[in-house]
Amino acid sequence: MNLELSIAWLYPDLMSTYGDRGNVIVLQKRCQWRNIKTIVTPITLETSVKELQKCDLVFMGGAQDRQQKLAGEDFLGNKGPVVKSMVQKGIPGLFVCAAYQFVGHYYRPYQGADIPGAGIFDLVTIHPGDQAKRLIGNVVAEIIDSKKTIVGFENHGGRTYLGPKMKPFARVKQGFGNNGEDGFEGAVYKNSIGSYFHGPLLPKNPSLADWLIFNALKQKYGQVPALSKLDDSLADKARHAIQNL
Repeated sequence: MNLELSIAWLYPDLMSTYGDRGNVIVLQKRCQWRNIKTIVTPITLETSVKELQKCDLVFMGGAQDRQQKLAGEDFLGNKGPVVKSMVQKGIPGLFVCAAYQFVGHYYRPYQGADIPGAGIFDLVTIHPGDQAKRLIGNVVAEIIDSKKTIVGFENHGGRTYLGPKMKPFARVKQGFGNNGEDGFEGAVYKNSIGSYFHGPLLPKNPSLADWLIFNALKQKYGQVPALSKLDDSLADKARHAIQNL
């Protein structure tokens, strides 16, 4: 069976500040090593939504304030409704840092009006003020469903709070997570994940890449065989080293 996946990389020219390219590379390479053909489609401000609709997996990363503003205007008015429809259908997505905030209902700055989000995830983000501590550092968490340990790096001022329709992705063992209060990191909805882990997330936790790949294939082709095992010994050693810092 010849398998192929098309990966939508949203705003690679604007929303790729924290090594987010690494997430796309991991998805490509883990498919390539299994003889799954991949096509990466850069979704920029100028890209037609028709190109986005053809994709089987969606990725969007983080950025600085100016780039966030440019991407956010297009996402809310143009690409966001399409992504929302794709996520609702079960197409997998990974939304990291600023993108994780974008897919919620709104971002509430310390001063000024709420900045609306795409409403894909049932969550809100609130900035507690200029004097509030930024949530920075290495994080160790345990995925709620699988109990697998994941690691990452976070750096955010906003505090994200999940609504009643939203399921947390992981429970924090070390670090801050969504808000430094409730002990959760990220969110999961259908086959999509939102997370504050950047630097990037998937090279440190390749099993997450496989989860996204498998669900994308299943969504596209129906029943598919389990993914063949890969040698992740180096990634495992790196993850264990971070856990022991």
